[in-house]
Amino acid sequence: QVQLVESGGGLVEPGGSLRLSCAVSESIARFYYMAWYRQAPGKARELVASDRSDGVRDYGGFVKGRFTISRDNDLNTVHLQMNSLQPEDTAVYYCAAHWTNFHVYWGQGTQVTVSS
Repeated sequence: QVQLVESGGGLVEPGGSLRLSCAVSESIARFYYMAWYRQAPGKARELVASDRSDGVRDYGGFVKGRFTISRDNDLNTVHLQMNSLQPEDTAVYYCAAHWTNFHVYWGQGTQVTVSS
């Protein structure tokens, strides 16, 4: 019954920025961690960023300092600030709320397209 609603995707030129947002229907402070994943056509889903409830953050190796995950526990939202976007970042980006590593609630995804 947990719902996650994503927004902020769109079309940007290489080098541009986007800020994705995920509104969660329950207190995100109670989840083990929040995360962003992405999946490009023909490719496997991969972790973009995670934000554990104790503040520990992790990023996929391709991020290379370009993205930042953050949360607002009062507003029950999680964000992904993406800078220096490149065409290979084109994918559907999904917000996820983890009770555990395997009990996960997913958002519907938001399309990010990086193209000139």
